[in-house]
Amino acid sequence: MSKLGVGIAQPYVRDAFVPPTAPPVLERGFLAWARKNLFSSISNTILTLVGIYLTYALVWPIIQFGIIDAVWSGTNADCRENGHGACWPMVQAKLGQYIYGRYPGDERWRVDIVFYSGLALLIPFLIPFVPFKRLNAILLLGVYPLVAFVLLTGGNLRIGGMFGDLMGLGGVMGFVGDWSIMIAVIAGLLLAFGRVAGLAMLVPTIVVAAILAIIGLAVVVAGIDFGLEQVETALWGGLLVTLVIAITGIVASLPLGILLALGRRSDMPIIKTFCVGFIEFWRGVPLITVLFMSSVMFPLFLPEGVTVNKLLRALVGVALFSSAYMAEVVRGGLQAIPKGQYEGAQAVGLSYWQMMGLIVLPQALKHVIPGIVNSFIALFKDTTLVLIIGLFDLLGIIQLSFTDASWASTVQSHTGYLFAAIIFWAFCFSMSQYSYYIERTLHTGHKR
Repeated sequence: MSKLGVGIAQPYVRDAFVPPTAPPVLERGFLAWARKNLFSSISNTILTLVGIYLTYALVWPIIQFGIIDAVWSGTNADCRENGHGACWPMVQAKLGQYIYGRYPGDERWRVDIVFYSGLALLIPFLIPFVPFKRLNAILLLGVYPLVAFVLLTGGNLRIGGMFGDLMGLGGVMGFVGDWSIMIAVIAGLLLAFGRVAGLAMLVPTIVVAAILAIIGLAVVVAGIDFGLEQVETALWGGLLVTLVIAITGIVASLPLGILLALGRRSDMPIIKTFCVGFIEFWRGVPLITVLFMSSVMFPLFLPEGVTVNKLLRALVGVALFSSAYMAEVVRGGLQAIPKGQYEGAQAVGLSYWQMMGLIVLPQALKHVIPGIVNSFIALFKDTTLVLIIGLFDLLGIIQLSFTDASWASTVQSHTGYLFAAIIFWAFCFSMSQYSYYIERTLHTGHKR
């Protein structure tokens, strides 16, 4: 080594990694998150403290009433003696009434089959990666409603037909004759309309005729005697009625809303005028009025001796009312689609229905998922309004149970309403969370 190198410090080269050390406490974990989001400024700190106080003031009494001070087991005497906590033994004693209403006890297994089979079909249908979606959809939307109807009512409908009877066909054959004539008339009108308007209506006519034929077949199957006891809908109640009205309204309102939204944006004046009139009429009338009209006014216009089931009238009213709101939600999604999407679809030679089914509607519905689910949640909660026409849904049957003097106490009504709130919240929260899941799956927020 030369003398010039003496005294020069040798460079330090680390031959091992520095052991990792934990970051400062205030830069990670809950404390860092709270410092950044809850206490980042004076105003933010004040709002956080006010929010904590309001949450405590509102939620703590519910926790104290429903959990801490509640009576979890015992008899009505224990609830009366407690006097300041929820009486859950009452809910346990009335649970069957809350779920089935006045449905006969020996026949409640039919309702259980409807519930469990519905869940078995609905859960895989809602999970995107589960295979056999087409078969699942056919079973859920085509077969299940018919099976559920037969199980709940007992089937064996008395069906017949006026024109079929004139031709000497009675019972089922009479209905088949009438239904066939009606399908032929509707198909002829659609084809004639297409010829006048210059539209290709052959495929839509075949679709409509097929749907009507399936409905007719379902009615014929419902008229078969399966040996089940007939259960009038007046005996239905509780969660059963709530789910029947909500699911029927949800399933019917979405396709009707889509058709009404397409019709409102149609270039054909008759279709557009009809859809606009339908939507504005139903949106301008309160749901309570619709239910009153279906229950009180509608029977006045029927011929003498003709009656329509009260629950069926309510179902139709709720479905039509919800479809008007759904149409406006879908129309918002259609308006969000750029004009270039329409022009591109037309440029490659797609027909109107192909353009809507393959290009426009998938994008439009994706944009309005939050609005659609919001309408479903509102519909589910609006089912409580059927109480005013004498149908006892979950809330109605709970209120009816307050008349039971054997469970009379100062907390009877509070416990019942708390139980109803928990059930409704569970269903609505589930729908909301599934909506978020679908939005994340489809990347509707376009997050990077």
